[in-house]
Formats: sequence, C-alpha cells, structure tokens
Amino acid sequence: MPHAGSVAAGLRLAVGTLTVVPVGEIRPLPAGAGRVAMLLAPVGALPVGVAAAAVLWLATLIGVPPLVGAALCVAAVAASTRAMHLDGLADTVDGFGGGWTRERALEIMRSGDVGPMGVAAMVLSLLVQAGSVAALATVPWAPLLVGVAVCVSRYAATVLCLRSVPAARGSGLGAVVAASVPLPAALAGGVVWGGVLSAAAAAAGLPWWWGAAGVLAMIAATGCLVAMARRQIGGITGDVLGAGIEIALSVALVVLTVAA
Repeated sequence: MPHAGSVAAGLRLAVGTLTVVPVGEIRPLPAGAGRVAMLLAPVGALPVGVAAAAVLWLATLIGVPPLVGAALCVAAVAASTRAMHLDGLADTVDGFGGGWTRERALEIMRSGDVGPMGVAAMVLSLLVQAGSVAALATVPWAPLLVGVAVCVSRYAATVLCLRSVPAARGSGLGAVVAASVPLPAALAGGVVWGGVLSAAAAAAGLPWWWGAAGVLAMIAATGCLVAMARRQIGGITGDVLGAGIEIALSVALVVLTVAA
C-alpha cells in the first residue's frame, strides 16, 4: 500500500510527464511513486482531456466545420503534451522498422531524428484521430466524450508498465516506471476506466458498452505493442510509452465512431 508521499509524488510525476503543466522538482522519487504515476496516468492527463473538450466545444459553438474543429481538438492535445507522445510514436516506429539489432533500434530511437516511417506514423495517427473526432462531433456531449477518451487512453501506460515487462535500458523514463504495476492493480484500473468511458458514451447517447469495447480494444493494441517491444528491444522505453498512448487514443476513438 503506497503511503501519502508516494501518491502525491506519483501524481506529480504523472502530470509532469504527460502534460505541459509544470510540477516542479520531484526527485528523488519515493518508493512506489513510479507505480502510482502509471496507475494514475488517466488522472494526470486530465488537463489534456479538458483542453481537448474545451477546444471542441468552442469550435462547435461558433460553427466551425466538424473536420476543422476536430483538427483543432487534436492540435490542442498535441500542444498540451508538448507533442512528446507523437515524438515517441515516430521514434518507436523508426526504431522498430529500421533497427536490425536491439542495439541499433535503441540507437535510432535515442537519436531523435525522424525518418520517413516515423513521419508516416505521425501523419496517419493524426488523420485517424481527427477523422474520428469529426465523426463524433455531431453526437450529444461530444466534447465530454472526446475529453474522457483522451484521458482514458493514458491507461495504455498502465498496461505497458506491468511487472512482466522490463525496461529496455537502464536510464530514462522507461527505467523509472517499467515493471512497476502489479497485474491485479492493472486489471482493477481497466474496470474503472472502462466504466468511466462507458458512462461518457452513454451520456453522449451511444450504447454504453461501446465504452467498454474501446478500452478492451486499447488493451489488445497495447498488448501487441508490448510483444513487439520485447521482441525488438527487450522491453519498454519512454518512447514506447508515448507510442502506446497515441495508438490507444486512435483505437478508442475509432471504436467509438462505430457506435456514432
């Protein structure tokens, strides 16, 4: 059971790594803070969800066309996260696609340069997200649904940090949070966040079970990413966490559009 100091530090770590909100110096981290941060990742991302919902609501209010409003909404998500998850997606795709060995893949991911595969991954991810938000923009309480989906997609970080998934290297964010989340806690989180997204779907006039389906689809996609990361580089890094979050958001939004 984490003590109060670990919970506070973990929440600050989640906010500081998942948003642009400044949280100040949080090192040295108390024991268990990494685990708390990954379990509370959807809570830590609340400023991002609020920004997405606010932009989509304002765009709808003033009559901006749905696709333009959706693009602005996705841009708000990128801005409120410093686009670091998109960067993680690009680096991960470049590393997995261009690294013939574990060492070469990690070198590519660490370099920070974005190759053609990384660019394609970012562009396609943004297109899928913007198109999905545009499709959802006409349902009641669409800003609420999209904002909740943004927050819940950060549950991917919880799944990626299961105790069975090691860090790929001994430094960086991945080393701080990898292998920190027990399976029972992750399963409990899945139930909670599935319920939250289901409630948001119901509020938007969609069948509630599509929210649960969205979380299950996120888990499946994240599981595939875990398998690839273990095969390619031996575990996760901070870039893989960012990639998982972007993939989870895209998958959740696509599932919700099926019900719209």
